[in-house]
Amino acid sequence: MDTGTLIKMLWEGLLQTMYMTLAGTFVAYIIGLPIGVSLIVTSSNGIKPIPIYNKIVGFIVNVVRSVPFLILMIALMPYIRKVIGTGIGTGATTAALIVAAAPFVARMVEQSLLEVDPGVVEAAQAMGASNMQIIRKVLIAESVPSLLNGGAVATITILGYSAMAGAIGGGGLGSIAIRYGLHRFQPAIMWITVVVLVILVQLMQEIGIKIATKLDNRIN
Repeated sequence: MDTGTLIKMLWEGLLQTMYMTLAGTFVAYIIGLPIGVSLIVTSSNGIKPIPIYNKIVGFIVNVVRSVPFLILMIALMPYIRKVIGTGIGTGATTAALIVAAAPFVARMVEQSLLEVDPGVVEAAQAMGASNMQIIRKVLIAESVPSLLNGGAVATITILGYSAMAGAIGGGGLGSIAIRYGLHRFQPAIMWITVVVLVILVQLMQEIGIKIATKLDNRIN
């Protein structure tokens, strides 16, 4: 394979990986953030305890999180195919990433909100704040830096999932590494994709840390 073809293939794979990772993370947070907030709010020590809801949703989150991503993607293939018309490729992988990542995000959000000082919540309640005001202006506002750090971790985790999806036709850099590095016995291409993925992970991590640090009033 000539250099020009290799660079073009890696560029396309990088764009596919970025699309799957960023789109998957974005939608997973749209789903996972309210779930995580609801788990905190409805817990026994929450501002509106609902034990039955908390146990059922918590159980579902734990079950989905327990399924390895590749197995989950294979299991979801028939349903994804019915919705988007295909069970492989970047679109199908992104859909599977969302299902796999949303429960992970929910738990990360839950952990971030647990770091908020209960005394601050009690003070807001004493001042007559509504539950929605407490959620928006206390729980979420106070945990923004932790949520951003969690977002960086979630993004990196989803990036790893997208690379694994290459084993079953998911596209992106993972697919290139498997198709050429493994099936066509070209280890050089595999190592190049590994280096690109490592650089991508480091960039995402640094960006996430810098944003979180900048917004953390306790550090500034």
